[in-house]
Amino acid sequence: MADVVPADGHPGPASAPGSGAAPYPAGWEADVVLSDGTTTRLRPIRPDDADALQAFHVGQSERSTYLRFFASMERLSDRDLERLVGVDHLTRVALVAVTGAAEVGTPERIIGVARYDLVEPETAEVAFNIADAHQGMGLASVLLEHLAAAARERGVRRFVAEVLPQNGRMLAVFKDAGYEVRQRTEDGVVQVRFDIDPTDRSLAVAADREHRAEARSMRALLTARSVVVVGPGSAGGDDLTARQAERVVAGLVPGAREGRLTVHTVGVGDGAGLDADGIHHHLRIDDVPGPVELAVVALPATLVLDAARRLGALGVRGLVLLSGGFAEAGPEGLARQRLLLGVAHGAGMRVVGPSSFGLLATHDGTTLDASLTDLPPRPGRVGLFCQSAPLAVTLLAAVERRGLGLAQLVSAGHRADVSGNDLMQFWGEDDDTDVVALYLESIGNPRKFSRVARRLAAHKPVVVVTAGRSGHVVPPGHAVRPTRAPRRTLEEVLRQSGVVRVENVHQMLDVVQVLAHQPLPAGRRTAVLASSSGVAALVAEAAAAAGLVMTDRVELLAEDAPPDEVGGAVERVYTDPDVDVVVVVRIPTLGGGDPHLARLVAQAAARTGRTTVACMTDLHGVTADLAATDGEGRARTVPAYTAPEDAALALGHAARYAAWRAADRGLPVHPEGVDVRAAARLVARLLATSGATDGAPVTLDPDQVAELLAAVGVHVWPALRVHDADAAVAAAQTLGWPVAVKTTVPALRHRADLGGVRLDVADEAELRADVAGVLALAAGHDPGPDVPPLEVQAMAPHGVACVLRSVEDPLFGPVISFGVAGDAADLLGDVAYGVPPLTDVDVADLVRTPRAAPRLFGYRGLPALDVAALEDLVARVSVLADALPDVRSLELNPVVVSPHGLAVLGAYASVAPADRADAARRLARP
Repeated sequence: MADVVPADGHPGPASAPGSGAAPYPAGWEADVVLSDGTTTRLRPIRPDDADALQAFHVGQSERSTYLRFFASMERLSDRDLERLVGVDHLTRVALVAVTGAAEVGTPERIIGVARYDLVEPETAEVAFNIADAHQGMGLASVLLEHLAAAARERGVRRFVAEVLPQNGRMLAVFKDAGYEVRQRTEDGVVQVRFDIDPTDRSLAVAADREHRAEARSMRALLTARSVVVVGPGSAGGDDLTARQAERVVAGLVPGAREGRLTVHTVGVGDGAGLDADGIHHHLRIDDVPGPVELAVVALPATLVLDAARRLGALGVRGLVLLSGGFAEAGPEGLARQRLLLGVAHGAGMRVVGPSSFGLLATHDGTTLDASLTDLPPRPGRVGLFCQSAPLAVTLLAAVERRGLGLAQLVSAGHRADVSGNDLMQFWGEDDDTDVVALYLESIGNPRKFSRVARRLAAHKPVVVVTAGRSGHVVPPGHAVRPTRAPRRTLEEVLRQSGVVRVENVHQMLDVVQVLAHQPLPAGRRTAVLASSSGVAALVAEAAAAAGLVMTDRVELLAEDAPPDEVGGAVERVYTDPDVDVVVVVRIPTLGGGDPHLARLVAQAAARTGRTTVACMTDLHGVTADLAATDGEGRARTVPAYTAPEDAALALGHAARYAAWRAADRGLPVHPEGVDVRAAARLVARLLATSGATDGAPVTLDPDQVAELLAAVGVHVWPALRVHDADAAVAAAQTLGWPVAVKTTVPALRHRADLGGVRLDVADEAELRADVAGVLALAAGHDPGPDVPPLEVQAMAPHGVACVLRSVEDPLFGPVISFGVAGDAADLLGDVAYGVPPLTDVDVADLVRTPRAAPRLFGYRGLPALDVAALEDLVARVSVLADALPDVRSLELNPVVVSPHGLAVLGAYASVAPADRADAARRLARP
């Protein structure tokens, strides 16, 4: 695939190295997944890349060279090489895609180049060149995404290019990127021009590309049919790594015996050759005949790097690393882990681990058990993800006790590379998986998690349990950014994502049982079939607590009820048109279970499609006693629980998920009059002129805040700061009577109840008296350096005061909060949170979530306020926060919402350079 240059075939005027050049932008380095599921590394070009660039050029076909340079060029001249590698990372930028080892002194091979040259303010000319062997793998699209992201950081807003008409692939890359491409043909060359600001379509295109690539990379691991297991052998490994390797080989033996898997070992057992179980033993990795799809490595940490390099030569697509001794072992281990990922990604491999329990999957009748389990679970349609190896042991034991079947289990260990996000991408495309369950000890990229989970949950249930309710837990070895976000932020991320969040593993499997083996509830109307009135009352209480709605349909069955009474009760429950879900509780005080009732309930549930859960003596989990076939021939099983409360809680979660899935989730908000470009230019100018060099936030003055907000269509009511009564009177005459007078002392700024704010001041005499009172109250308080003690502002229409804030968090990115102003709201934490990007439904939910929100809707006979104007304001702030991470904090306080409009009376903001976790840099090494 190729590619574009200026008409003369050269990349434009050279910038003298070191002359006005920016420092090497290490933040642009990235490890990415291509459309075939392999990985490669992107980074800015360096002067020492001249030899590699020449080798890349010489290796290209004559056609690709012609499409790139509009002429035949067997070699690049020294002058051309100097121009191409001598960029300034400002007006001239180039990114290269490389493969090969990441060690210092080890040559890398360039497989793609993307570059831009600034040709006029905010406009740059772009050129791409992709190695012949890597064309058609989406590399040009990935390079365009990353080059556009780098360009936006440098203030570039549009790309132009010249493309030969026969270069259809490159033209397609531009058109398919989701930008509005304008093109015309002149002198036999296609002139291309497009803005690179993100749009809904360009973001969707990038997300789709990422989704397909990451899904394919996981499929290569989970459907592998050739595996190599690398153990310590005589290399000096400890007993643990040797036993780990032997355990994995034992799990692979059944597949090897049946001829479904090709299994090789290195350093496991003695000797070499084919053994009776169909396992091929080798003395060295270099002796293994390639290609091999999957490698499982149990070696001391110091030996893993060399093994990874040799495995890469075999064409391995995934490396499952059981060993520890990496990031959790301190700085030396972290450096070892970074180097390992560089080697693996440079060779096209994904890494599962370190400290992984392994993976297992059943596909097309073949079970791939590359894990440490002694007894693999029965096949099923549940995808299970966890991180730590010890937890995988307990999870598998619990799965077995319940009789659940798994389609896949992946333990990511310290998730240096493969994470739950990758597996969710795969499960979104996998026809063998109906329900997804994740145990997350940490979430390294919550914004990406929310985006991927929301896409998956739209058509498959996702059940999540986190280690700690806050999501602030960071186990050793996990790469997680620090966070200052409130603990409720994670709850909001998960709620917006549509996942089912539960408290523990027990609840997770309870919910999975009903979602995997019953249809989704059609509603929350609940019927109860119980063995006594006391039990029925207990179930009704548990159902209500779980968010279900009890109906009058409560059927009681005596312990000695004859079969016809049992059948009649079941029939009445399942034929009631006002019933959506059924809870069956049969716990006799004497005797065992009731197989007749179990059979009738299973058949009725399958026949009617009514979601059913049961609590019946001697039955637990997924059992054949409660199984039946529905009208379409699908097997349905009523899950059995130990306690009625567990059954009701699982059913309540299922009903809430079904309601979320059926609800309108809205469209991304795009308020009119929002000019993100203008806001970005202002922030860049403020940062450039602030003089701050340590990255600390710069507090904006009122005029700067007003200008920033005006760019997104938010008007801040002007306020004049004054020192004394005379100046206050002059300010009031300028603004117009009546006015409000306030202290600028932070502790009293919004405290009308303490006298720090005086409202409806109608004339000069009243104003002078109020100024004296406010100054006396603020005596002894410091409003800040060079800040006048008073502020005068025109009176806004009366209404309800609210507070809207946005904070850029290192982990979660932008976090929006909204609440009604006042001490009660602050003390009780009556604040709602949202994580942009928001839809119109998200915005509406945000302003209705605080408990004090009824004050906005005509509380106690007062007139309803202009909530539409408030939602518009929230939407504008959310767009600003999402687009500009450099806006570190923004507070609108107070926002007075009246029956007709609103007034932003106070606004405060700070800016500082930020590096958002989910920027367009996939798989960035820790």
